Amino acid sequence: MATSNDIRKGLCIEFSNDIFKVIEFLHVKPGKGPAFVRTKLKSVTNGKVLDNTFSAGHKIEEVKVITRKFQYLYDDENGFHFMNNDDFSQLYLNKEMIENSNLMKAGEEVTIILKEADETPLSAELPQSVYLDVIEADPGVKGNTATNALKNAIVETGARVMVPLFIEPGDKIKVSTEDGSYLERVK
Repeated sequence: MATSNDIRKGLCIEFSNDIFKVIEFLHVKPGKGPAFVRTKLKSVTNGKVLDNTFSAGHKIEEVKVITRKFQYLYDDENGFHFMNNDDFSQLYLNKEMIENSNLMKAGEEVTIILKEADETPLSAELPQSVYLDVIEADPGVKGNTATNALKNAIVETGARVMVPLFIEPGDKIKVSTEDGSYLERVK
Protein backbone atom coordinates (compact mmCIF):
# COMPACT_ATOMS: atom_id res chain seq x y z
CA MET A 1 0.00 0.00 0.00
CA ALA A 2 1.42 3.37 -1.04
CA THR A 3 0.52 6.91 -0.04
CA SER A 4 -0.17 10.05 -2.03
CA ASN A 5 3.49 11.04 -1.48
CA ASP A 6 4.53 8.13 -3.74
CA ILE A 7 2.54 9.38 -6.75
CA ARG A 8 4.65 9.83 -9.87
CA LYS A 9 4.09 9.93 -13.62
CA GLY A 10 3.45 6.45 -15.04
CA LEU A 11 2.36 4.93 -11.72
CA CYS A 12 -0.58 2.53 -12.06
CA ILE A 13 -3.10 2.61 -9.21
CA GLU A 14 -6.41 0.96 -8.40
CA PHE A 15 -9.05 3.67 -7.98
CA SER A 16 -12.87 3.57 -8.20
CA ASN A 17 -12.90 -0.15 -9.12
CA ASP A 18 -10.67 0.46 -12.16
CA ILE A 19 -6.96 0.67 -12.94
CA PHE A 20 -5.64 4.14 -13.71
CA LYS A 21 -2.27 5.41 -14.86
CA VAL A 22 -1.00 8.75 -13.53
CA ILE A 23 -0.31 11.01 -16.52
CA GLU A 24 0.16 14.29 -14.61
CA PHE A 25 0.62 15.19 -10.96
CA LEU A 26 1.39 18.24 -8.85
CA HIS A 27 2.25 18.27 -5.15
CA VAL A 28 0.67 21.41 -3.65
CA LYS A 29 1.58 22.85 -0.26
CA PRO A 30 -0.62 25.88 0.28
CA GLY A 31 0.39 28.47 2.86
CA LYS A 32 -2.70 27.67 4.86
CA GLY A 33 -4.18 24.20 5.24
CA PRO A 34 -2.92 20.69 4.54
CA ALA A 35 -0.88 19.64 1.50
CA PHE A 36 -2.49 17.68 -1.34
CA VAL A 37 -1.66 16.07 -4.67
CA ARG A 38 -3.58 17.13 -7.78
CA THR A 39 -3.54 14.37 -10.42
CA LYS A 40 -4.74 13.60 -13.90
CA LEU A 41 -5.53 9.89 -14.19
CA LYS A 42 -6.18 7.86 -17.34
CA SER A 43 -8.12 4.61 -17.21
CA VAL A 44 -6.14 1.82 -18.83
CA THR A 45 -9.31 -0.14 -19.60
CA ASN A 46 -11.43 2.48 -21.39
CA GLY A 47 -9.13 5.48 -21.90
CA LYS A 48 -11.20 7.97 -19.88
CA VAL A 49 -9.22 10.79 -18.28
CA LEU A 50 -10.26 12.26 -14.96
CA ASP A 51 -8.89 14.79 -12.50
CA ASN A 52 -8.61 13.82 -8.86
CA THR A 53 -7.13 15.39 -5.75
CA PHE A 54 -5.60 13.23 -3.02
CA SER A 55 -5.01 14.64 0.46
CA ALA A 56 -1.51 14.32 1.93
CA GLY A 57 -0.89 10.82 3.29
CA HIS A 58 -3.96 9.34 1.55
CA LYS A 59 -3.54 5.57 1.07
CA ILE A 60 -3.59 4.38 -2.55
CA GLU A 61 -3.53 0.86 -3.96
CA GLU A 62 -0.54 0.53 -6.29
CA VAL A 63 -0.78 -1.99 -9.14
CA LYS A 64 2.47 -3.83 -9.87
CA VAL A 65 3.26 -3.80 -13.59
CA ILE A 66 5.88 -5.24 -15.91
CA THR A 67 6.89 -3.97 -19.34
CA ARG A 68 7.75 -6.07 -22.36
CA LYS A 69 8.76 -5.24 -25.92
CA PHE A 70 6.34 -6.39 -28.61
CA GLN A 71 6.41 -6.03 -32.37
CA TYR A 72 3.35 -4.51 -34.05
CA LEU A 73 2.03 -6.93 -36.69
CA TYR A 74 -1.29 -5.64 -38.06
CA ASP A 75 -4.66 -4.20 -37.10
CA ASP A 76 -8.25 -5.14 -37.81
CA GLU A 77 -11.57 -3.36 -37.20
CA ASN A 78 -11.42 -3.97 -33.43
CA GLY A 79 -7.78 -3.50 -32.46
CA PHE A 80 -4.11 -4.31 -32.88
CA HIS A 81 -2.10 -7.53 -32.97
CA PHE A 82 1.40 -7.74 -31.48
CA MET A 83 4.06 -10.44 -31.21
CA ASN A 84 6.39 -11.00 -28.25
CA ASN A 85 9.94 -11.00 -29.64
CA ASP A 86 11.14 -13.51 -27.02
CA ASP A 87 8.66 -16.38 -27.30
CA PHE A 88 6.72 -15.35 -30.46
CA SER A 89 3.38 -15.43 -28.62
CA GLN A 90 0.75 -13.03 -29.90
CA LEU A 91 -1.24 -10.42 -28.00
CA TYR A 92 -4.32 -8.42 -28.95
CA LEU A 93 -5.06 -4.86 -27.74
CA ASN A 94 -8.17 -2.71 -28.18
CA LYS A 95 -7.78 0.52 -30.16
CA GLU A 96 -8.52 2.66 -27.06
CA MET A 97 -5.44 1.32 -25.26
CA ILE A 98 -2.93 3.06 -27.56
CA GLU A 99 -2.56 6.82 -28.01
CA ASN A 100 -1.62 8.08 -31.49
CA SER A 101 -1.93 4.59 -32.93
CA ASN A 102 -2.21 6.14 -36.40
CA LEU A 103 1.59 6.65 -36.24
CA MET A 104 2.37 2.90 -35.88
CA LYS A 105 3.63 0.95 -38.86
CA ALA A 106 4.07 -2.79 -39.21
CA GLY A 107 7.27 -4.04 -37.60
CA GLU A 108 7.44 -1.15 -35.11
CA GLU A 109 8.59 -2.11 -31.61
CA VAL A 110 6.15 -1.07 -28.87
CA THR A 111 6.41 -1.30 -25.07
CA ILE A 112 3.35 -2.98 -23.57
CA ILE A 113 2.57 -2.60 -19.87
CA LEU A 114 1.19 -5.78 -18.28
CA LYS A 115 -0.35 -6.34 -14.83
CA GLU A 116 2.22 -8.42 -12.96
CA ALA A 117 -0.29 -10.70 -11.18
CA ASP A 118 -1.95 -12.20 -14.26
CA GLU A 119 -0.10 -10.54 -17.18
CA THR A 120 -3.22 -8.75 -18.40
CA PRO A 121 -2.28 -6.00 -20.88
CA LEU A 122 -3.00 -2.53 -19.49
CA SER A 123 -1.63 -0.13 -22.11
CA ALA A 124 0.98 0.32 -24.81
CA GLU A 125 3.57 3.02 -25.33
CA LEU A 126 5.06 3.93 -28.67
CA PRO A 127 8.69 5.07 -28.92
CA GLN A 128 9.29 8.83 -28.37
CA SER A 129 9.47 9.36 -32.14
CA VAL A 130 9.02 7.41 -35.37
CA TYR A 131 10.42 7.76 -38.88
CA LEU A 132 7.76 7.87 -41.60
CA ASP A 133 7.72 8.43 -45.37
CA VAL A 134 5.63 11.32 -46.71
CA ILE A 135 3.15 9.95 -49.26
CA GLU A 136 1.27 13.13 -50.09
CA ALA A 137 1.87 16.81 -49.28
CA ASP A 138 0.01 20.01 -50.13
CA PRO A 139 1.98 22.30 -52.44
CA GLY A 140 3.88 25.11 -50.69
CA VAL A 141 2.34 28.51 -51.37
CA LYS A 142 4.86 31.09 -52.55
CA GLY A 143 5.03 34.09 -50.24
CA ASN A 144 4.14 32.20 -47.06
CA THR A 145 7.73 32.07 -45.91
CA ALA A 146 7.76 35.13 -43.64
CA THR A 147 6.73 33.01 -40.67
CA ASN A 148 6.92 29.34 -39.74
CA ALA A 149 4.29 28.31 -42.26
CA LEU A 150 3.08 24.72 -42.20
CA LYS A 151 1.15 22.56 -44.63
CA ASN A 152 -0.73 19.25 -44.45
CA ALA A 153 1.06 16.02 -45.29
CA ILE A 154 -0.07 12.41 -45.24
CA VAL A 155 2.47 9.82 -44.09
CA GLU A 156 2.68 6.10 -44.92
CA THR A 157 0.45 5.10 -41.99
CA GLY A 158 -2.35 7.40 -43.20
CA ALA A 159 -1.86 9.97 -40.43
CA ARG A 160 -2.02 13.70 -41.17
CA VAL A 161 0.99 15.71 -39.98
CA MET A 162 1.62 19.45 -40.24
CA VAL A 163 5.04 19.92 -41.89
CA PRO A 164 7.16 22.87 -43.11
CA LEU A 165 6.72 24.06 -46.68
CA PHE A 166 9.95 22.44 -47.96
CA ILE A 167 8.73 18.86 -47.27
CA GLU A 168 7.77 17.00 -50.45
CA PRO A 169 6.29 13.55 -51.17
CA GLY A 170 9.01 10.90 -50.87
CA ASP A 171 10.79 12.64 -47.98
CA LYS A 172 11.34 10.75 -44.73
CA ILE A 173 10.42 12.68 -41.58
CA LYS A 174 10.73 12.19 -37.83
CA VAL A 175 7.41 12.57 -35.98
CA SER A 176 6.78 12.85 -32.24
CA THR A 177 4.41 10.13 -31.03
CA GLU A 178 3.36 12.21 -28.02
CA ASP A 179 1.47 14.85 -30.01
CA GLY A 180 1.92 13.83 -33.67
CA SER A 181 4.06 16.86 -34.51
CA TYR A 182 6.83 17.13 -37.09
CA LEU A 183 10.35 17.08 -35.59
CA GLU A 184 12.79 16.98 -38.52
CA ARG A 185 13.50 15.75 -42.02
CA VAL A 186 15.70 12.65 -42.21
CA LYS A 187 18.36 12.33 -44.89
